[in-house]
Amino acid sequence: MSAAMSTAGLVLPGSNSWINWQYLGFLFMNISPYFWCSLGIGLCVGLSVLGAAWGIFITGSSLLGAAIRVPRITSKNLISIIFCEAVAIYGVIVAIILQTKIESVNQLSNGLWPTAAYTAGYAILGSGLTTGWANLACGISVGVVGSSAALSDAQNSTLFVKILVVEIFGSALGLFGVIIGIIIAGQANFT
Repeated sequence: MSAAMSTAGLVLPGSNSWINWQYLGFLFMNISPYFWCSLGIGLCVGLSVLGAAWGIFITGSSLLGAAIRVPRITSKNLISIIFCEAVAIYGVIVAIILQTKIESVNQLSNGLWPTAAYTAGYAILGSGLTTGWANLACGISVGVVGSSAALSDAQNSTLFVKILVVEIFGSALGLFGVIIGIIIAGQANFT
């Protein structure tokens, strides 16, 4: 391939810009919409589980550290771990919803897919990305607030309920992502 290389990026032959829009259009037209569906569903589950794991790591490490000095906080602060687990469950629920949206469609005579199939594939990709990123942010925020709940509860037990309310607000981020993901997925129709 005789593409000219530059320090800032790749300029393809016959192109005056950094991005060859015709090639990108050709590329996206020849990738199966079922690939975009699979990618969206995989990222939905993967990012949601990553957010849950990250939140559990943040909360769990603080909870274990504080429980060495004040053992009474372990059972009460497990609610933070449960909130983090809910983030992974949100991702699995949306992935199941997205999976039910996929329908079998035949290719056209020119080898491309119908426009409705492309639209549905991109809608499922967008839904999965939206839900996944929202759940990643939710898991981290719930983990940080859960960590502070454990540490503050170790110092003063009256603060636990107050910080738990803040943790519920952080957990609502994941629900917002789920709602938006379901709304986007409602536009996915392969036929």
